[in-house]
Amino acid sequence: MKKRLVAIVASVAVVATLLAGCAGNNNAETENNAAKNNTATEEKDERTATDITVGLSTDAGGRGDKSFNDSAIAGLDKIETEYTVKPVILESQSQDDYVPYLTQLAEDNNLVFGVGFLMQSSVEEVATAAPDTNFGIIDSVVELPNVVSIGFKEQEGSFLMGVIAGKMTKTNQVGFIGGIDMPLIQRFEAGFIAGVMSVNPEAAVKLMDRSNVAYTGAFDNPQAGQEAAKKLYSAGADVIFHASGACGLGLLQEAHEQRANGKDVWAIGVDSDQAAIVPEYADAILSSMMKRVDTATYDVSKALIEGNFKGGEVVVYGLAEEGVGLAPTTDKNTPADVVALCESYKASIVKGDIVVPEDLDAAKAFVPVEVK
Repeated sequence: MKKRLVAIVASVAVVATLLAGCAGNNNAETENNAAKNNTATEEKDERTATDITVGLSTDAGGRGDKSFNDSAIAGLDKIETEYTVKPVILESQSQDDYVPYLTQLAEDNNLVFGVGFLMQSSVEEVATAAPDTNFGIIDSVVELPNVVSIGFKEQEGSFLMGVIAGKMTKTNQVGFIGGIDMPLIQRFEAGFIAGVMSVNPEAAVKLMDRSNVAYTGAFDNPQAGQEAAKKLYSAGADVIFHASGACGLGLLQEAHEQRANGKDVWAIGVDSDQAAIVPEYADAILSSMMKRVDTATYDVSKALIEGNFKGGEVVVYGLAEEGVGLAPTTDKNTPADVVALCESYKASIVKGDIVVPEDLDAAKAFVPVEVK
């Protein structure tokens, strides 16, 4: 930075000396301020400039579900920290919002995400009408050249939750709470059953006949999740895994309250590290099945920004891709030997020695493989 030199002519030597001293202080202050401004500018410019804009429409439950939607948004938050992108988030309150919100986002953004399988037909409709806009759909497939379809091997991550539940149960009964009873959520259920069967066949009996399985019929009703949890705990289950979005917050609350009253029960979360993002219930959470929707929204956004967006592609994240798996906080309440066993099973699944069932019929026919 160039300095401005100010020449001061004075008739009295003492005054000249004083003024020179003041000028020196002012110059030093100016240099300090300039240095601070340069530092601030450099920090701001650490983000890579781009003209790309990204929008996202949540599923019902919206921001703050501590699960699926929040994970999707987290991926765009990461994009914002790395690029000069300010994501636009619209929160659907019902399925009636899907088409209007996606249409609105498509008018002003280069990339639009629809979060959840329920948006499949809406994304297809809007993407067809807006062929120059790129789209991403989570948990479904839309066969259009401007859409990237993103899926997950939920059964693989859920298998590890079954290993934890099967090893941690003291009653030899474990439970499962789902949102809507359909093939996507049944993948969680099937993988969970197979994991429990692998380490504790007795504990899988009431999962396979579904007497210890409950579906809330929604993803945005914590009260329904809590009621389902009460019934399963009362029936004897002492470890419950959920795949029910915001309904699962009710399970976490119920497990926390029962533990506060001396009951030795546990919950297992889903999608995000729920012990970290709902810390008030962390004492009751063994682990969470991380479904890295944040990785997916980040990867697809980054691909578009860098000119590598591949419309028409189907991308699937499993254990091998680190798209599903154990939450970082698992070791807080789960013994080290159980965590190590999960890692061994993960390695076997990644190698292909274990093929985790994707549906309930395959789960019932699953033959466990011994892993040490």
